[in-house]
Amino acid sequence: MLHNTLRDVCGGGDFLSVKYRRRRQGKTDYRARLRLVKQDKNKYNTHKYRFVVRFSKKDVTCQIVYTTIAGDVCMAAAYSHELPGYGLSCGLTNYAATYATGLLCARRVLTKLGLADTYKGQEEADGETFMVEPEADAPRPFYALLDTGLKRTSTGSKVFAALKGALDGGIEIPHNEKRFVGNDGKKMDHEVMGKYILGGHVEEYMETMEEEEPEKYQAHFAKLHRGWHRGWRDGGPLQGLRHLGRAQVLCSGQGVHEKIRAAPVVPKKVRTKPAEAKIWQPLKISYEERKERLKAKLATLME
Repeated sequence: MLHNTLRDVCGGGDFLSVKYRRRRQGKTDYRARLRLVKQDKNKYNTHKYRFVVRFSKKDVTCQIVYTTIAGDVCMAAAYSHELPGYGLSCGLTNYAATYATGLLCARRVLTKLGLADTYKGQEEADGETFMVEPEADAPRPFYALLDTGLKRTSTGSKVFAALKGALDGGIEIPHNEKRFVGNDGKKMDHEVMGKYILGGHVEEYMETMEEEEPEKYQAHFAKLHRGWHRGWRDGGPLQGLRHLGRAQVLCSGQGVHEKIRAAPVVPKKVRTKPAEAKIWQPLKISYEERKERLKAKLATLME
């Protein structure tokens, strides 16, 4: 009787099944996730690594993740807000910064696994096709699958900038170049890819805006100008690079990629014990102290 009543309420069909929480929130594509994490039975407990790329309004996140029954485990992560420490002070969500973040993540995980010296990747960021090759008498290259989440994989998307950075960093990721920037559907123009990696498209946009709308140009690139003038004033790494475009100088002239390769892992800060230990909660008082406090209060009242 109850079953028939519920069936009538639900429209005459079977019971409604509640979808997964992250599907209800619109955060996870479980159809794509299943194909990325499902492992063959004859490879039981062999990790299947994913190169995860996510974007927010002010940050780019790249992670190396594998899945267990208990949940996902992150092996290494890189964020674009770390790039100021490597010389890239602004434009932390553009194409060049996304490439640098992917490169940083790749070099970081290879350093953790002890493969950084064996697989150095493409050291010159020129946009040319590069696929890491296995070395003789050495472990095979680190293999991962690209996880784009809900990001649309349209031609020229920034998610492929992170992919290119990881490839140049020495990680093996199956892919083709038909969605890379510079691909018109017939052939791949590697010069266009190299220009975007070094921020050349930003430079062209700056020059066009400076000619057509000078006031908007000053406001739009104010943060970049502060970094530009600070580099000249302090005699920093911009010295002697006047012939390069401003955006290229900030991304490549300062040796961002070289600095990433030199020190991909940030050393942990040594935690020191404070000289004076602070007590945040009041200490308990003894019975004798409590009696003395009561006597003091009674004496005050008697007065």
